[in-house]
Amino acid sequence: MTSEILIVYYSLHGKTEALARQVARGVDAVEGMQARLRTVPSVRPAGAKEDVAPRGEGPPFATVADLRECAAVILGSPTRFGNMAAPLKYFLDGTAAEWASGALVDKPAAVFTSTASMHGGQETTLISMLLPLLHHGMIAVGLPYTEPALTTTTGGGTPYGASHVAGQRNERELSADESHLARALGQRVANLARRMREPPG
Repeated sequence: MTSEILIVYYSLHGKTEALARQVARGVDAVEGMQARLRTVPSVRPAGAKEDVAPRGEGPPFATVADLRECAAVILGSPTRFGNMAAPLKYFLDGTAAEWASGALVDKPAAVFTSTASMHGGQETTLISMLLPLLHHGMIAVGLPYTEPALTTTTGGGTPYGASHVAGQRNERELSADESHLARALGQRVANLARRMREPPG
């Protein structure tokens, strides 16, 4: 029986989406696990949001049903002043019923981000995404230093989650280390979710 890992992201210029697809590759590499890729709609200043599903080849919008149905959740967002972007926060703010019912309790959770500059708030953004997941009772999963790329990377990559440094003009593609760490994060979450679903003994 295949279990799904939900990957929810917001991406304005495509680099957070590129990370999401590497995370998905890591999930799909684990036997019996499959990535469920979802995005979230933009939010306008007045608070209204797009309510039409994306067209073309992009993934559909995430729903709270996705959260309930999946064995783990991995969130991704570009940095906005050291915090997650408003569209992802808007989505999370709509999960009060899931919080009240404990729908996400004891599920693994992880995060990833992309920034324009090396010190553009990656770590605070990752932590900002973890906070609501901890309030949901989820189990935070990071990247251990047994991953050599954490010490060799000259771009993104943190123990708090996968990341990418896109450059001021969004000109940088994911490096080999950034891609590897994103896949490693997806694989680690999927392996943990699989072990948690195995019957004891």
